[in-house]
Amino acid sequence: MTLQQLRYLVAIADHGTMTAAAAAVYVAQPALSRAVHALQRELRVTLFTRTGRTITLTDEGHRVVRLARSALATVDSIPRTTAQPATPTGPPLRVVATPMLAMAVIGGVIPRFRRTHPATPVEVTYRGNRDELSETLRTGHADIGIVDLPVDPRLTAHRVRSLEVVLTSPRGTALPDPVSLSLLDGLPMVLPSRGSTRRSELDGLFALAGVHPFPVVETDERVTWVSSVLDGIASLLCFRESTFRTFGARAEVRSFAPRLARPFGVVHTPGPLGPAARTFLGVAARKPASGGEGVATSDHAHASPAP
Repeated sequence: MTLQQLRYLVAIADHGTMTAAAAAVYVAQPALSRAVHALQRELRVTLFTRTGRTITLTDEGHRVVRLARSALATVDSIPRTTAQPATPTGPPLRVVATPMLAMAVIGGVIPRFRRTHPATPVEVTYRGNRDELSETLRTGHADIGIVDLPVDPRLTAHRVRSLEVVLTSPRGTALPDPVSLSLLDGLPMVLPSRGSTRRSELDGLFALAGVHPFPVVETDERVTWVSSVLDGIASLLCFRESTFRTFGARAEVRSFAPRLARPFGVVHTPGPLGPAARTFLGVAARKPASGGEGVATSDHAHASPAP
C-alpha cells in the first residue's frame, strides 16, 4: 500500500469517475485504475462498484476512504519534509521510518531539526516493518532510520527514549483505566499475522503475562487494524502518540498498570554519522515540550511491541 494509492482512492471518492479523478491528480486514467485495483487486491476487499462510468463506494470503501483521509492529513501535516530549500548547502538527509513511528515521532522532530539546519533538505520514506527498514539502510537508500528496538544487529542503534504502549479499544468497551495485562485474557484483539516478527514479540508478552487474547483479526495491514477498532470489532496495542493522531476521540485509549513502553532509536549502517545526522539524533533524543512521548520504561518494556 502506498500514499499514492490512497490519494487516488480519495480522488475517486471526491470526483465520482476514474476519468475525473485521474485529471484531478494529474495522472493517466489507466495508471490510476491499475493502482486502485492493486490496492483492492492487497486489502482483499471490494472498495467500489461501477455503473457505466459512475463509481459508487461500498461500505468497506467508505471506511477505507475515511481512514485514507486521516492518514493523508497526518502525512501532509509534516511540514514539507521533502521540500528543497532555496539554497541547499549539501546532499539531503534521507530518513526512513515505519508508519507508526512516523506519526509518533517524525512529525515533531522534523520542524525542530529544520530550525538548526534550515539549508539541509530532508527526504522521508516509509517502510511497512523493521525488516524492510533495515534493508533500505543496508542497501544505501537511506542515511538513518527511526524504528522501535531491537533491530537488525548488523546496524548501529542509538536508543533515544521510550514511547508508551496503550490499549486502544472501540468506544463502550467495559474495561478499567488503567488496565492490567491480566484483562487481555480472552479480549477480542487485532494482531499482526502469525509468523511475523511483531506477532512473535506480542505472543512473548502474552505468555509472560499468562494471558490468551482472542485474535479476531490477524493481518499486517494497518488500515485493517484501524478499521477493526473503529468498527467495534477488536482492541489494538499502539503507541499513545500515534493512537491519538489516528483515532482522536473515536476510540478509548487506556494505559497499562504497570505502564508499558517500547524503546525506539535512530539506526544506521556501521560508521560515523555526518553532522546533519548527528544533529537529527540529538533532536530526536530531546523530550518534546508537551511531555507526551517520553515515558518511564516498565519491567515489561522489552516485550511490549506496538504494531
